[in-house]
Amino acid sequence: MTTLHEAAVTTAPAAPAGLSVWPASATEPHPGDLAVGGVPLAEVADRFGTPVYVLDEGEVRERCRTYRQAFPDAEVLYAAKAFLCRAMVRWTDEEGLGLDVCSAGELELAVTAGFPPERIVLHGNAKSPRDLETALRLGVGRIVIDSPVEIARLAAALGPDGRQQVLVRVVPGVAAGGHEKIRTGTEDQQFGLSLSDGHAQHAIARILDQPQLHLMGLHCHLGSQITSVKPYVTAVRRMVGLLARLRDQHGLVLPELDLGGGHGIAYRPGEPALDPAVLARRVRAELIAACAASGLPVPRLIIEPGRAIAGPAGIAVYHVLAVKRTGDHTFVAVDGGMSDNPRPALYGVRYAPRLIGRPVTAPLAPVTVVGRHCEAGDVLAEAELPADVHPGDLLAVPVAGAYQLAMASAYNLVGRPPVVAVHAGRARLLVRRESLADLSSRDVGV
Repeated sequence: MTTLHEAAVTTAPAAPAGLSVWPASATEPHPGDLAVGGVPLAEVADRFGTPVYVLDEGEVRERCRTYRQAFPDAEVLYAAKAFLCRAMVRWTDEEGLGLDVCSAGELELAVTAGFPPERIVLHGNAKSPRDLETALRLGVGRIVIDSPVEIARLAAALGPDGRQQVLVRVVPGVAAGGHEKIRTGTEDQQFGLSLSDGHAQHAIARILDQPQLHLMGLHCHLGSQITSVKPYVTAVRRMVGLLARLRDQHGLVLPELDLGGGHGIAYRPGEPALDPAVLARRVRAELIAACAASGLPVPRLIIEPGRAIAGPAGIAVYHVLAVKRTGDHTFVAVDGGMSDNPRPALYGVRYAPRLIGRPVTAPLAPVTVVGRHCEAGDVLAEAELPADVHPGDLLAVPVAGAYQLAMASAYNLVGRPPVVAVHAGRARLLVRRESLADLSSRDVGV
């Protein structure tokens, strides 16, 4: 029998030569070479230039299937904020997932790419009028109400004859997440409506007074990079408690419970990751037990993995521009950095880069891999690389598929990298490189 402690985390499966955090398709066809999806990464760099993001289509699809198999009775929504492009929309659609979007932009891209709007959920703590208008115009499946003002705005936008299914985002008072800036289940942040002070209950009462709004269930999101099952179990218990109170106060039995996402992944070998199968088993058991104790029917579960699907499928490839030795410290500067991956500067996270494209014979030595930008915080990794690393070498950084390009900027007017899909030995461009012409075209002043 699996104990709670054993169920909390799992480490990434073992793979040869330190490839545990790389896509399952990663191979070393020749010494110093590294291929993903049957395509050598050095070949991708040569063909498309660097920096470049490589996305393993097979890994994305397999991770979608893993969630569908782990949660067969639940609705699985891919959290588009992690990474979105038209190909990602198509892959998740074909694998049977819904979509969770946070803006009119994400929503319109998905729908124009052919995704059924009724399988899309819109949420966000500060939805603009355009966000809400676009959701209603396109016929989005559900809108997550995050603040009282959205109740009146939605009702007014719908008019007396309109109807919209909604969820209410509840703050369950559960602290979880890999960094204080990505913990969203506690009282001291801007998301959702508090359970402890009664704001969630008050908002629900207001929704029930609006015939245009059809309350389908409750929503919560605890944070990101969560590697323990326990916070989700606690959240289930508290959310079911609220469902029971709503039944007692309003005679209301809600059919849906959305537990959000935030499922942690390993960025470096040996780091913990959340196992979807273990999470599903524990959450389902707690949900059934809590509902039975309260005399409630079991609501349909909704989950929103994003990083856990896109993150491990992506690789960032850079060229080394300079190697600088200062005393005992060695800095390896690459042709990207915080403009294409702000996460290290925001959260202090670190990656595990690997030298590719040539055989390695020199011993490993500690280095700091830095970006090209004029910021002391532009650091990608503290790592060990071959002592003979030099300008012109290629570095590949795994687990680069989520919250990198999605949060990229044009800092220093450095264009954002392209995205290249690899699958079955073929590479194809999904998102082209942002050019200086792209950036200049927005500057209309003189």
